[in-house]
Amino acid sequence: MQTAPFVGKAEPIWKRLDGAGLVCIYLAMLLIIPARLVFSRIPMTLAPTIAFAALLGVLWLCSQLVDTLGVAKGHNAPRVALACFLAANLITYGVATRRHLPDDELNLADSGLIRITAMTALGVFVCDTVTVRERLNRLLRVLVGVIAVCAGIGLVQFALDLDLTQYLQFPGLKATSEYSNPERASFRRPSGTTNHPIEFGVVCAMAIPFAAHYLFRAMDRGEPRWKWALSLSMVGGGALVSLSRTAILSLAVVILVVIASVRGRRRLIVAGMSLGFAAAAVLAIPGLFGTLYGLFANIDSDPSVTSRTDDYDEAWRHIGLHPIAGRGFGTFLPDKYLILDNQYLMTLIENGWIGLVTFVGMFVVGVYAAVRVIVISRNREMRGLAGAMISAMLIALISAATFDLLSFSVIAGLSFFSVGLCGSLLRIARAENPPRARVGRVTWTEKLKASLKAGAR
Repeated sequence: MQTAPFVGKAEPIWKRLDGAGLVCIYLAMLLIIPARLVFSRIPMTLAPTIAFAALLGVLWLCSQLVDTLGVAKGHNAPRVALACFLAANLITYGVATRRHLPDDELNLADSGLIRITAMTALGVFVCDTVTVRERLNRLLRVLVGVIAVCAGIGLVQFALDLDLTQYLQFPGLKATSEYSNPERASFRRPSGTTNHPIEFGVVCAMAIPFAAHYLFRAMDRGEPRWKWALSLSMVGGGALVSLSRTAILSLAVVILVVIASVRGRRRLIVAGMSLGFAAAAVLAIPGLFGTLYGLFANIDSDPSVTSRTDDYDEAWRHIGLHPIAGRGFGTFLPDKYLILDNQYLMTLIENGWIGLVTFVGMFVVGVYAAVRVIVISRNREMRGLAGAMISAMLIALISAATFDLLSFSVIAGLSFFSVGLCGSLLRIARAENPPRARVGRVTWTEKLKASLKAGAR
């Protein structure tokens, strides 16, 4: 006699994981595992997030061979932009390895190609596997949550000079550097689980529009809003206490884009919340406003700025040596040549003009995809998410001008992830808003076919 299966038995979690669930795991690894931890028993510097992103790329490739997994296929502008950037890096790698490279630069070129391939695979995976709005919302809620945790760790570093990341140790990983807590105007500059205060501030700023979106969504639905208000306060505070010009510029961009993407009274609410939060931060931390003001008031004489601009002439000399395809991604060592806090110049040196065009093109195409969502979608929630995506793309473009973005694993991973999100959002918007049939209108191709048939008769 055959026994009936137990109906109440839950499926194993690995059977319930879809593309969005796997990307949630990636985000948790990216923001919770300290960025300075890498694999300890391999001959190259490889972060666990890069290995996991490469695994997602393999899964994406396998999913393209079948039609039963529900993975999206077909044309998508952000996916094409990601593929072009990867192709540019492959060209650079091929050109660079044809000539002699010192062993240290060749090893970095190899590991750099692995990093770029893995991050590109991550963006494509997000674009093609997150195809339902509910799963997209789940993914973005996880994003806000893990960045809030990173911001909380940074706030503890700022307020108590206590590094909680020293307790985040994982077997098989080693630290590439010790935690440092630099100061600016007697304030400690936290980095959370990232590698640098600038990166920390930019990561926190990137989460603000998504946290604000879900706060407004909870208000509209009458749902509990305290967790979104707390997350918004933590990431906003993290961006401020990073004491970074890049973070402050990113905050300004976020506020302007959010105000432009909402309507009616909500614009006043956003402006009031921004001013209120800034006032509360200034009152809670005496001297913070003066320090932030000094970052821009003394910009012409600030050594951190002049040291960057003084190297531009030398940077253009290196660009002139290999202007088209560059010298190879990752091969321009700061301790061997010079320190460049500008990703655009770094990309010109390492990937040439084809690399720069495809690098900028990724984020421009991401903005285009988000704008298309605003145009074709009739859903206010989708338009709000599109506005948040535009903020993320603009933050990446601004940050690339003020520090070498691709050298920092957390913000680099989030940037490629965000480009993939723009493609995912565009797929969802097109699925939810199919083009309307044009009744009574005959296209020129139909007229041509009719005339050919009439001539044949």
